[in-house]
Amino acid sequence: MNATERECLELQLLEMEMLFSMFPNKEDIVLEDTSSVLRVQRYLEGICESLPPRLDFSLYLKTEASPIKLQMHVSLPHNYPKAEPQLFVRYSALDRQQQNILNKCLESYIMSLDRGELCITNAAQWLQDNISSYVQSAKPSEEAESHVDEITDTFHRMWIYSHHIYRQELRKKILDCAKHLNLTGFCLTGKPGVICIEGLKGQCEEFWRDIRYPNWKHISCKHTDSKQVTGNLDAVRLFNSFEELQFAAHGDYGLRNDYHMDLGQFFEYLKQHKSEHIFQILFGIEGKS
Repeated sequence: MNATERECLELQLLEMEMLFSMFPNKEDIVLEDTSSVLRVQRYLEGICESLPPRLDFSLYLKTEASPIKLQMHVSLPHNYPKAEPQLFVRYSALDRQQQNILNKCLESYIMSLDRGELCITNAAQWLQDNISSYVQSAKPSEEAESHVDEITDTFHRMWIYSHHIYRQELRKKILDCAKHLNLTGFCLTGKPGVICIEGLKGQCEEFWRDIRYPNWKHISCKHTDSKQVTGNLDAVRLFNSFEELQFAAHGDYGLRNDYHMDLGQFFEYLKQHKSEHIFQILFGIEGKS
């Protein structure tokens, strides 16, 4: 452990202490891994040799704009505050477009601060001070509602590859998240694992953020498509719903259901949905039935 790494982790623990004192209610700070703070402490004390997981947590903030609490998800890289934290805000009092604007403004605010400065408490204060203006601007005017059909949206499709997708809770999270965000596509479970999502660009990006937390290893976005669409998005979708796929497997080895899915059947499925060209992008070989 070098001096910079130690200094950063010590500062992170210091900021966590400040946050726990500012927000004493347990429901206001929710750690993704309840043991993460303790593991950082033990690492600094030399009790544990392996690098601890990054600190990931959610802050739930009261605001004057609404009785609903605002959620700020925080992920601290090991070299924070030398590096920027990853922050993402969800607030049901805002529509998705306004949430995207709010997150971009918060990102700009964080970038304006000096690197090396603890900034999570500053971010929380900035949100509480500024959220009311975003709630007011989110209220649609009658004129805006009358022209809703003229709005042009960015339709987005993402092709995501994973070494495998086995765990039941992960598969449920993928299905629930896609349904919540009104995305269509599929999740091919087993080994390898493939996910395709399509819908509004902001919702696809939110799905991509959500499923990777806290730290899904061996996952990457292999390809994306985007186009501007006016009116109904369904006309450009390749899939009618979001479904889980399971094809006949080759070689059940009896360990963690460690088997390979039948990629021939998967190629046929892609052909049925006019996507056979993706097979080579995903696997580096030409598809065969």
